[in-house]
Amino acid sequence: MSIKSKFKNLFFLEDEYAENEESSYEEEYEPVKQQKQTAPKQNIVSLQSVQKSSKVVLVEPRIYAEAQDIADHLKNRRAVVVNLQRIEKDQAKRIIDFLSGTVYAIGGDIQKIGLDIFLCTPDNVEVSGSISQLMQEQEFENTRW
Repeated sequence: MSIKSKFKNLFFLEDEYAENEESSYEEEYEPVKQQKQTAPKQNIVSLQSVQKSSKVVLVEPRIYAEAQDIADHLKNRRAVVVNLQRIEKDQAKRIIDFLSGTVYAIGGDIQKIGLDIFLCTPDNVEVSGSISQLMQEQEFENTRW
């Protein structure tokens, strides 16, 4: 055999090997694809169960120790409206600091929605809109009189 024929045989053998290899891969993977397509989806969630678990809790704490109860509501994925109008200012500030840390830890949010009234929400509750513009206008009107 000449060198030229040896090279041809070498390259032809590699081509045949590559073709055989590709066809064996196709044969192996085709049944797997068919099995995946026929499998039913199991990720179905009932909307009724989601709606039943949504709650908003209204709280008017009288002492700082009640801040932990509010945090427990947040941990249980409930939104909480906190009215701090009947507590001393220094205690109210401590409660807001504690709740700010709580909502940060659970990935939630805290917003001021009125004079000494705050809305604390866990990560499963989305709040849209803002009333801060309205609050500023009302506070400005009250200071003029």
